[in-house]
Amino acid sequence: MARPLRRAQISFAAMWAGESAFMVALGVVAFRSGGVTAVGVVTAARMACAALLAPFLATFADRVRREYVLICVGLVRAVMLGCAAAVTAADGPAAATYGLAVLATVAMTLYRPAHSALLPALAKSPQELASANAVRGMLDSVATLGGPAVAAVLLAASGPDAVFAACAGASLLAGLVVVALPYDAPPRVQTAASGTAREILQGFTTIAGDRGLSLITGLGVVQTFTRGCLTVFVVVVAIDLLDTGDSGVGVLSAAVGAGGVLGSLLAFGVARRGGLAVWFGVGIALFGAPLAAIGVVPEQAAAIVLLGLVGVGNALIDVGGFTLLARLADETVLARMFAGFEAVLTLGVAAGGLLTPLVVDLLGVRLALVAVGLLAPFAVAAKWPALRRLDAGMRVRDAEIAILRGVRMLGALPAATIEQLAAGLEHAEFAPREAVFEHSEHGDQFYVVESGRAEVIRDGRVIETLAEGDCFGEIALLRDQPRTATVRASSHARLRVSVLHRDAYLTAVMGYPVSAAAGEEVVETRLKRDHLRERA
Repeated sequence: MARPLRRAQISFAAMWAGESAFMVALGVVAFRSGGVTAVGVVTAARMACAALLAPFLATFADRVRREYVLICVGLVRAVMLGCAAAVTAADGPAAATYGLAVLATVAMTLYRPAHSALLPALAKSPQELASANAVRGMLDSVATLGGPAVAAVLLAASGPDAVFAACAGASLLAGLVVVALPYDAPPRVQTAASGTAREILQGFTTIAGDRGLSLITGLGVVQTFTRGCLTVFVVVVAIDLLDTGDSGVGVLSAAVGAGGVLGSLLAFGVARRGGLAVWFGVGIALFGAPLAAIGVVPEQAAAIVLLGLVGVGNALIDVGGFTLLARLADETVLARMFAGFEAVLTLGVAAGGLLTPLVVDLLGVRLALVAVGLLAPFAVAAKWPALRRLDAGMRVRDAEIAILRGVRMLGALPAATIEQLAAGLEHAEFAPREAVFEHSEHGDQFYVVESGRAEVIRDGRVIETLAEGDCFGEIALLRDQPRTATVRASSHARLRVSVLHRDAYLTAVMGYPVSAAAGEEVVETRLKRDHLRERA
């Protein structure tokens, strides 16, 4: 893993470990202060405020380098959680702790969209991006295991204030580790409409306008509703149903993390093989079905094992869902899209946390577990054909990316940029001896040979023959001049080419120093070679 990617992952691990421990301690504070209703209300308040503010804040993450957002989030959370530790240690009002928790959660909701939008800029291919998300999923699982485990120890030895203090330190580390992160940020286009309502809502409209994004988001809502329910269920099951006390909350939460670590090993294999949409669906189903099983078998050992399966599902969701979202959305709106995604999902968590106490009161703990647990498997079954179609479409995209990766000046582009080029790639076919373009024409397109052969003609004679994987047309685009030669299909077979339009090509190539230098070298080499041929 490249050094910038490694630093970004360390930041995520520290931030998520702190968040996982914080949720345990906050749940205990709320339960002791107001019972299960307080746990649900606090969860809903945190998530609802975060969901409403995150899309607005995310507009800045699409204008600046994304690691700047991570640094700010780390500092804000460190201050908020440090204050929460002081208030709790002084036996201050629980309402003050809840308010600080809301502010910390707003910052945390912005962290993952910015981090998710940063990874494609650091990765060099869709496979590396999938592997990075698999690593992040494993870190999420380790954090979900380690954070609650540390929280359980600190709760037993000291109290919630010690947990809050430790979480503040983890947040500070998460922000500092990405300071001066070395990478070439994607080029940014300045717009006059920045800050408008349209820009703020761009993440939501991006999701609504794409079937794949809508599919992933819809199933994600089901999963996060279940996650919100689980936030309450873990406390209720540990303290009321299993009678394991405060530390039991940490043990059950840690079981999810332990399962996630095992699931991450499976996720690495999934990242290499593909089929991410189907595996994402499997993960969604696994997030719910074990809860239903706990309602049927309410034993501590069984609950630990079954919550481990929830962790396995969570690992599959991370590698599948976040990789697909990054690949389907345009890089320029990536942070806003992820923020919109997180906002919708956060409302799902809030709804789950708010409704679970009512469902428990109405149905009882065991029947409530069964009812909530069956939602996710049923939703996946209904959307299974759509998930398979999404995987088929991504296989086509992978083939187009492979074509572009074979071009020297495009091969070093980040995963997000090459993905957008592939999304806008067109294809054309030419009959034998048919011209692709003529000498002195205005040039608006760049070409890559997919099959057949192309002949480069100047002064009535063939000066070069291009085969599969060769490119042409870059001189007119990079030098802003007419075509320097005629290019036509050879006389032996049809010519099939991939086509990139001027704006997409120039933005990608000129936006990164490595690709710009490679493009200039290709132009210089061809012009020099043509000059030597003319003299001969």
